[in-house]
Amino acid sequence: MDLFESAATDDAGLPADTRAPLAVRMRPRTLDELEGQAHLLTPGSPLRRLVEPSRAADNDHGGTQRSAPARQPGASLSSVILWGPPGTGKTTLAYLVARGSGRRFVELSAVVAGVKDVRAVVTDARRRLTSGEETVLFIDEVHRFSRSQQDALLPSVENRWVTLIAATTENPSFSIVSPLLSRSLLLTLHPLDAEDVGRVVDRALSDERGLAGAVGATDEARERIVRMAGSDARKALTVLEAAAGAVLSRETDPDSPPLIDVDDVEQAADVAAVRYDRAGDQHYDVISAFIKSMRGSDADATMHYLARMIAAGEDPRYIARRIVIHAAEDVGLADPAVLSTAVAAQQAVAMIGMPESGLILAEAALAVATAPKSNAVTAALRESLADVSAGKAAAVPSHLRDAHYAGAEGLGHGKGYLYPHDFPHAVVGQQYLPEGLEGRRYYRPSSNGFEKQLASRLEAVRRILDER
Repeated sequence: MDLFESAATDDAGLPADTRAPLAVRMRPRTLDELEGQAHLLTPGSPLRRLVEPSRAADNDHGGTQRSAPARQPGASLSSVILWGPPGTGKTTLAYLVARGSGRRFVELSAVVAGVKDVRAVVTDARRRLTSGEETVLFIDEVHRFSRSQQDALLPSVENRWVTLIAATTENPSFSIVSPLLSRSLLLTLHPLDAEDVGRVVDRALSDERGLAGAVGATDEARERIVRMAGSDARKALTVLEAAAGAVLSRETDPDSPPLIDVDDVEQAADVAAVRYDRAGDQHYDVISAFIKSMRGSDADATMHYLARMIAAGEDPRYIARRIVIHAAEDVGLADPAVLSTAVAAQQAVAMIGMPESGLILAEAALAVATAPKSNAVTAALRESLADVSAGKAAAVPSHLRDAHYAGAEGLGHGKGYLYPHDFPHAVVGQQYLPEGLEGRRYYRPSSNGFEKQLASRLEAVRRILDER
């Protein structure tokens, strides 16, 4: 069980172990040190009230702000779900809420903990309640709990045996059971931008809790760390710590702090951070952007999102299937060859594998992105299915029915059928649609690509078909 009960802490209530990783030592001690979440930090916001209850109470009553937070007797603290990308401050906020409320703090990781571990914490928390000590239970990566494991948390939340703070990188609408979600305050953390991450790096270089000026960084190295980290402050600090360790292990001029350069950073982390969870929310967001970029004819965006999926190790067969689907859905008969290209790519990917399949996927995706677009095929199928579902499916006209079995002729099947190849252009006027749907138009070609030619031919064919 990955269980942590706060013990040795600094004056901010955070772990004080100087041997802890840089990312742990540099956790913000106050909300003012938290980067990138200005939308949560406005005066009087729910987060401010959770972390700074005494300040909120004083402001409400026009009193003088007290220096040390103290929870008011009988004050209730809502359970909280923190949703945001990695490295945006979810664990930090859990610490700050526990500190601000004056409650005992216990941490579990849903990666290794189970219902048994949760029950042990709750049992201890209920025992401590008899003496007035309340408990904040922080569960990291709560989306990894099954539905039944999440359901097991409900009695504790409803009865306030513990105050639950749950962190997730996945969309709670899909990853958290509805009863738990409805009983909690949902706070959404935004991805950090480059300026936010840069300030985190600068603070770690100078702060006494961090590197305390023992090492500096060139502008190019700092920029490289920020770019590698993406929106993940923890990743930036991990790379910075590794690079600083390499620099400090070398013999340097004792009169001036050594500088981290680009080579040091690249040795510390040679692959940029790609935030993409193949089983979670990012999977759906990136594939959605990929599809919409192909549909929108943006070849460059198509390549960007394809690269993100390839770099994250997405199954190339999955990508190929999506390309085939959208060759039919978004290009259709505006360029019939694109579907052939996509199917050929799907077959080639299955035979070849990565990394070479990346080229095949790129060719097929670009074929879809750069082709003329038409959703006329999609609309035709949708509308015809809608009519069938609505009961507009009368009997097949007798002359179109199968006449190849004994007794069919006596039933009139096939009688009066006109063989198209006996007529000019292989088209003849006769009824094909069932009764009640005569003249119904499902397929309406666009004026894009090959469909422009197809539209004029189809118009002539339909005129002939209607002459009966």
